[in-house]
Amino acid sequence: MKKLFLFVTLLCVMACSEEASLFRGTTFPIDEAITPARFTYRTSDTIVLKYTLPNSCFSFKGLYYSKERNTRVLAIDGIEDLASACSQENIKKEIRLPIHVLQEKDYVFKFYKGKDTEGNAIFDEIVVPVD
Repeated sequence: MKKLFLFVTLLCVMACSEEASLFRGTTFPIDEAITPARFTYRTSDTIVLKYTLPNSCFSFKGLYYSKERNTRVLAIDGIEDLASACSQENIKKEIRLPIHVLQEKDYVFKFYKGKDTEGNAIFDEIVVPVD
């Protein structure tokens, strides 16, 4: 009886570990960020982020958004489907991000652009003044 229980448990664990490997998380660089020239304090505005999915096996998962004081770091989080057949054409996408201007200091946005040859993250920095 113990051997049967151990065998069934081992099968369940193996099945779960195979399922988990069908998808992989990834981060996409932001190709272009369109920001307003200025923000007005206590209003809302929009930033447009353009990015590219390498093929149809990749999809948008969410927006990486980190905030510290007046600096915002942004990147595109995605998922790669490892079990599907994929078209090999790039897919251009964009997302509109509402910004509620609740601070009087200038906003510093750091948009993820990818990694350099040494594996360090590269960011495009844009400062948006607040009136």
